Formats: sequence, C-alpha cells, structure tokens
Amino acid sequence: MSDKRVSSGAVWEDRVGYSRALRRGEHVYVAGTLGILPGGDIAGDAYEQTRRALEIIGRALNDAGSSIEHVTRTRMYILDFADSESVGRAHLEVFRRIRPAATMVAVSGLAHPAALIEVEVEALIPEDAR
Repeated sequence: MSDKRVSSGAVWEDRVGYSRALRRGEHVYVAGTLGILPGGDIAGDAYEQTRRALEIIGRALNDAGSSIEHVTRTRMYILDFADSESVGRAHLEVFRRIRPAATMVAVSGLAHPAALIEVEVEALIPEDAR
C-alpha cells in the first residue's frame, strides 16, 4: 500500500516533518490546521478562524482524493470554551448533513499566538475513487 502525502507548502512541514494530509488506503488524515490567511496572518475571531481552517482542510482533502462530504471525524482544539458556540456554528454550517464524530477540547496554547482554534479531520476516499 503506497501513501500519498499532500503538502500545503507551509514552511513548518519541512521544519517539523509532517504533511498537511496523508492518504493511506481508503483513509485520509488531515493534520491540525489553523485559520491562516494567504500571507500568513490568522483570520479574525474564532468563527472566522474555524471557517478558514475548514476551507484549507477541504483543499487538502480534495488533493488527497476525498472531500468534506467524506469526513468521518473532526477534532477541534480551542483556547477558550467561551468560543465553543461560534466554533460549533462554523462546524455546523460545514457538516450539518454529514454529522461526523466530533470532539472539542480546550487547550492551553496553539502553534500561533493569534490562533484561537485548530482543527484536524479524518475522512474516507469515496468508493468510486479507490
């Protein structure tokens, strides 16, 4: 079984040694993703950061041969549970019909000082693309 690695081109991928996404067999694993805008800034509030992270994740899934519609699990790491409603609203807007297994936990810090949320997902490759 050969792996397919997807890169976003972020400098951290080479510095730390990871891929934005890894396709192994029928599974795709997308690394923790911040709501980073083109140019390197972080999107605004927790809602906007979540939406942006999910956009980046969507592109990585597409590059790996999957899509948002095939996500089976999400994990959301937030700095402050006061942001849980706005993060949940962004998650609902994307996953309303898909309803993946989801986890949200509060953490003490993230990889960028302006980041309020980090999202990672697992997805499947559609049967017709295997």
